[in-house]
Amino acid sequence: MDSHLKKLFLRYREQFGSGPGLGPGSGTCLINVENISPSIIKSLYSAAASLYRTNPWKRLRPDHLFGVKVGKDSDWTGKKQSFPCVQFIGGDGGDLALYMFRSENDAKTMMGSRETVRAPNVEVFRATYEVESLMFPSHKKMIKSLLLEIAGTDRFPVFDVCRCNSSGDLRCRNPTIEELRFMYGVLKAVSLVHPLLQEDYDSPKWSKFISFDPFIETVDVQWPADMSKGNDLVAVTFSHPPGQGYTEKSNSSSASTPTKQSAASTPTKHSDFKKEETFFDLKSIGSLRQCAQCEKEVFGENIIFCDHCNGIIYCSSLCQKQHWKESHKGVCGLYKAMMEREDELAINIFTFPCSNEHPCKYLEILGNGIHKKGMWRRKCPCYSHCPFGLLPTTAKLSESWGGLEDDEYPHGSLLQKDRISNPVLLSSWPEYYNLRSLPLSSPVADILSHPLTVYYILTTLSVVSKNLLLKGKEVILHYIGPEEELDWMPAFTEISHILNGMGNVQIVMVGPGVPTNLSGSTLGIGSRVRVNIVRGIYQEEAPYLPPPHVVVGLNCGFDSYSSWIGALELIKSKGLSAFFTDQSEILCAKAKQVIRGAGLHITHPVTPNPFRSPVRNYSLSTNLPSYSNGFVLGVNT
Repeated sequence: MDSHLKKLFLRYREQFGSGPGLGPGSGTCLINVENISPSIIKSLYSAAASLYRTNPWKRLRPDHLFGVKVGKDSDWTGKKQSFPCVQFIGGDGGDLALYMFRSENDAKTMMGSRETVRAPNVEVFRATYEVESLMFPSHKKMIKSLLLEIAGTDRFPVFDVCRCNSSGDLRCRNPTIEELRFMYGVLKAVSLVHPLLQEDYDSPKWSKFISFDPFIETVDVQWPADMSKGNDLVAVTFSHPPGQGYTEKSNSSSASTPTKQSAASTPTKHSDFKKEETFFDLKSIGSLRQCAQCEKEVFGENIIFCDHCNGIIYCSSLCQKQHWKESHKGVCGLYKAMMEREDELAINIFTFPCSNEHPCKYLEILGNGIHKKGMWRRKCPCYSHCPFGLLPTTAKLSESWGGLEDDEYPHGSLLQKDRISNPVLLSSWPEYYNLRSLPLSSPVADILSHPLTVYYILTTLSVVSKNLLLKGKEVILHYIGPEEELDWMPAFTEISHILNGMGNVQIVMVGPGVPTNLSGSTLGIGSRVRVNIVRGIYQEEAPYLPPPHVVVGLNCGFDSYSSWIGALELIKSKGLSAFFTDQSEILCAKAKQVIRGAGLHITHPVTPNPFRSPVRNYSLSTNLPSYSNGFVLGVNT
């Protein structure tokens, strides 16, 4: 009898709510929002699932209020932030939700000692996580028809805007498109920054309530295509307590740059994560560079940069002037624009050094010294004599990762013990590191950039492959031009782990760099991913391969390999969907010329790849931001 009553009580609490909160979501449904598109709904559900995976309710309680600012005030109706105060409901029981208020005062008005107070005329924008079995039929139908991403094992978010009237009755409505856009920015940003909150250890030891140090952080959130309004990125500021804010500069073209209004230290963007734990002086391991004009070697303090763009290297002012007259004058403005994105492209949340001017010395200072070890042997020239795919291997995963500590590399399948849903859809390194419980001191992102870029293309950029995976079907991917990847198969098992058993992926790697004795071999990496390796030129081998759903080429270097012309012509004639990456914007500009020369139209524009390596590389004669898989573009997408 007691067991029966307990089940009834749990079902009652799920259906009607308990503790803090306004109860489960109302009968509103996003499908009824005016001018909304399925892609916007999918983006919102994906962002909500991403937040759910980070479990903010583990530490945050309704008493913790946070300030939030999405972009500039002028971006929004009325030239003000619509819901600038955030509260987490459910950490101490009751509804599991994120609430947003018009002001901090509104939030405090609705905060009771034990339950949420239904204060008259206070409006709250909610994302309430509900059990699917108890949702309204309209929600269930929308979830099924759009294949929306699940949060946890059995929950989906319900979005509504609620207001109490004078008699205490709750009235709810659908959010507007603009309000949903604001919510998306908040969901994406909060999932990235709330783990950075530091507990205040000076708070009373007897208190169960966790206090946090004053906090303010800004992250760049990438808008989905249907929400962008001409800007791909938006700066979202998250602060605790809410009084920690930014004001906007209004006297220059950088009006969107935030400045500090009231906090103990100067705020930074998430990409400028504080580096107190990093004790490496990378300036001491600088490498030789080369004058762009005379090709003379130049080192350290003798390097001269272009006065205008700071992107080209010279040995003397004479060479600088000569190069300006001969060629640089026409492209200096373009280089200057690229250099201005330097801070935006840096992923400085990591606490390992992310500047690689001298590969061998750089690897020596990582971990316990990973130079000439495991998969890292392909990150410096010391093993360049060994053909790709033929480095001596080991059965021990720890040795493949160069002897990193056990908690510094991913191993073992997800995520049965953590009850993670299938598949796992990620959009940034912080989300991945959080999912895999990796410390930000782990350098594995430098190698994992390749498999996670493939994963990102499969689950985000390619609609066809994403839908097939969600339906549990097989995706065939042609991977053109593998080289060092042939020695990184242990890292490619992460594709199988993150997809978490939903659907199969067959990767066919084709390229002239494949050794003869590896050609024709098949590798099973993970339970659902199979890799076939073929030696040859892609356009010559493609007729004998299974037709692909998507084609991929990483760090392509289109202008360096003439065989790309034939591959692109085949992609055009077959109408194949294809995505490519390259390391810098200048290489992508050259790639666009080659692609258009083959008669193809670029349908996915050049954008920063969220899974680019965080380690900056340096070419001999330029100073342009360069990262492995730095940018992604696509054709026939």
